[in-house]
Amino acid sequence: METLLAVGTLAVGMLFIGGTFMTGVYLSTVSTERTIAAVAAQEAFAKIRVYGLDPNDPNLKSNAFVPYDQVRAIPTVEFLYPSTWDAPASQYSWSAICKPVSADNRLVQVTVFVCRQTGAHMKYWVRKTGATASQLDLSDRPHPVRVTIVQNAGQNNDEASIVDAVTTDTTDERTFINDGTSLVDDATGQVYRVLTRFADQPDKIKLDRPWTGGALTPPAGGGVWVMPPASGSGRDPLVAVYQETLRF
Repeated sequence: METLLAVGTLAVGMLFIGGTFMTGVYLSTVSTERTIAAVAAQEAFAKIRVYGLDPNDPNLKSNAFVPYDQVRAIPTVEFLYPSTWDAPASQYSWSAICKPVSADNRLVQVTVFVCRQTGAHMKYWVRKTGATASQLDLSDRPHPVRVTIVQNAGQNNDEASIVDAVTTDTTDERTFINDGTSLVDDATGQVYRVLTRFADQPDKIKLDRPWTGGALTPPAGGGVWVMPPASGSGRDPLVAVYQETLRF
């Protein structure tokens, strides 16, 4: 009996130790990815400085973001990290959105999304003909996508509802936003984090703080930039979001 009790106690202890070990491995992986993402983001900002940007480009607006690769053509391989011309060797990539701070200066607010590759042959959602287009297409690397959210009557100021732009297609944009998703307000650049996407109301989300960004008045609502999961997979490619104000 004493032997059985000792073995049972040891087994319970080993289970707890095993759980702690797995948690440690996960946290170590997260820490490593965050360190890599910070370096990748600094490289992204440096490349944007090198390739430049025209603050007077007619596609840029001071009240909304535009994807960087829609206002400045640079080689696709430059969006990969590590910087290499051997694309399969790159496990991370970055995308950027840009918005002039105001209409009368050369300061541009740049937001960089650093992502991991979630699979060798995975595809990622992107707007077909620009940020405000409704139709979606697939790309070989992750891109931030602009999604509309609204604050309906009776909702708390830290809650919002997601709007599916095209309800007749096979892609429900409400699935782009889940627990832990980072949202970048299109009007102000403020970054929010989703605490909960309600299971009984799949279009409703709770934010980590009250919304103080652009107007979310229905039916037009407001735009937020999100990094959708890979197509056909629930895996989230986003590692982290970084922002800097650059002078051009």
